[in-house]
Amino acid sequence: MPVVTPSTTQPEYDVAIVGSGAGGGQMAYTLTLAGVKCVMLEAGRSYDPASETPMFNSGEHAPLRGVSTPDKDFGFFDATIDGGWQVPGEPYTQASDKQEEQFWWWRARMMGGRTNHWGRISLRNGPYDFKPRSHDGLGFDWPVTYEEIDPYYTMVESLIGVYGTNCGLENTPDSPEGVLLPPPKGRLAELVAQKYGKKLGIPFMPIHRAVLTRPLDSVNIPKKLHPGNEWAQKIVAESMLRRAACFWATDCGRGCSIGANYQSTTVHLPPALASGNLDIVPNAHVREVILSDSGKATGVLYIDKTTGKEERIKAKTVVLAASSGETVRILMNSNGGKGIANSSGLVGKYIMDTVGTRVSGQVPLLENVPPHNEEGAGGSHFYAPWWGYRDQASGKLDFPRGYHIELGGSRSMPIGNSPVPAEYTRGTYGKKFKEEMRRYYGSFVSYSCRGEMIPNEDSYCELDPKVKDKWGIPVVRWHWKWSEHEIKQVAHARKTFVELIESMGGTAHVDKDAKPLDYIDPGGKIIHEVGGAIMGADPKTSVTNSWNQTWDIPNLLVCDGSPFASNADKNPTLTIMAMAWRAADHLVEESRKGNL
Repeated sequence: MPVVTPSTTQPEYDVAIVGSGAGGGQMAYTLTLAGVKCVMLEAGRSYDPASETPMFNSGEHAPLRGVSTPDKDFGFFDATIDGGWQVPGEPYTQASDKQEEQFWWWRARMMGGRTNHWGRISLRNGPYDFKPRSHDGLGFDWPVTYEEIDPYYTMVESLIGVYGTNCGLENTPDSPEGVLLPPPKGRLAELVAQKYGKKLGIPFMPIHRAVLTRPLDSVNIPKKLHPGNEWAQKIVAESMLRRAACFWATDCGRGCSIGANYQSTTVHLPPALASGNLDIVPNAHVREVILSDSGKATGVLYIDKTTGKEERIKAKTVVLAASSGETVRILMNSNGGKGIANSSGLVGKYIMDTVGTRVSGQVPLLENVPPHNEEGAGGSHFYAPWWGYRDQASGKLDFPRGYHIELGGSRSMPIGNSPVPAEYTRGTYGKKFKEEMRRYYGSFVSYSCRGEMIPNEDSYCELDPKVKDKWGIPVVRWHWKWSEHEIKQVAHARKTFVELIESMGGTAHVDKDAKPLDYIDPGGKIIHEVGGAIMGADPKTSVTNSWNQTWDIPNLLVCDGSPFASNADKNPTLTIMAMAWRAADHLVEESRKGNL
């Protein structure tokens, strides 16, 4: 069962999966290796990292030396194709003209979705993150505990390969011994941050990222993931053998032709396809879920982007994993635009993103460093998990929840832009210019807040009553508002980052008159939108149950970030995969019992 066209699909499948990213890829992997016949619908084109990744290209090999352009927001070499903040023919709208109430919506229109260009930061949610309301009285509790998801985190980490170390810190869960791969050593700017951060009580340490620092154990890991299923073990082992360890060739956002980093296209989909149980239909823009007269999901209706024609797929179960905004759009457009799975009235409500702000600076301590290679794993080697739980518990901080710190600063290969801001070399030329470039290159640092947003009633999406996409389908209209919790959080982060830079003897580049609303990143900019179909223990106050099944339609599952009842400071992708694997196991068991 390969990549197919609408005319060559099967009359009916066991499961139709909408979306091919982290959630959809994980569902396809788990279900097909359990013998379930699946079809996957992807709104973008087919994509093969092995042949399409520009692994060894530098700036001179790209137009404009590879810098960002309107149709390649993250630069020419970024893996994202046919997607970005704006997608031609597929607009979205804003409910407010105020800049602080705008939501930036990133969409990837390609096989594997956002997993092709993401940062690969793979952090487990902790016990507080699954029960935030019980912890501090705000937001919503998940209907699951950390202990229930723990084994699925371990399986996902083992399958995709995650480097890092265990730290034993509060609400920052460790992985079982032997699961994490060895982390790369810290770059100079990261080691300096660790040294001076310690004096401020900030615990910088190796981050967890989905990049192979050594080949996976293809002999033992498949046996642990699929006990008693030798057929699946063989397929997974062969897939693991095709992946090589990272040799620091390029940044991970380009994709990876050797499979060293995690992408759905190199980790989840190859074994699913090798099982013979998966068909993939690319360029399939899903409009709605089709229901029977009895209210069960029977398939999906989609637009074939290559012909513009409406097509249908029939399936016994439907899984939506298209990203929060897209999944909500499909739910609301179903049933003739009346919506489905919405007896609670909460479809589209409580959209969340990660709280972000950034401070950069220049540190003389890092000037005139001898030339050395700091390319590394294409992203952070170190980070600082949230360290302020005790201060919050004692009332020393004026905001709940927390943020982790991501670091920037190294002598990485410049792409397009000068690695030294113009004000540091202005007025120089010739030999003096070269001396100044060598002096300052690598002396710039940056620190980014990645914090928890508490769900609020002012952040949601709905169908625009007038605007439609090129196929006549109503589009999403966004409502957005940061609460005082997030505003106070970024104020704390900025103050912390300035103190850290100044403790090194550096100068922070900040506007001292700026207000928090001026420097908090717009909603959606961190590309971590979750919520819109939150899970819970009561169908009156949630959209899905603890198994990602919609309460109203048990054979309709939501397996992306939409069911998140909260958005911890930990990046959501690992949790999306863990929850999807758990949902897939439950789906297989329920199907065997005849309950679906």
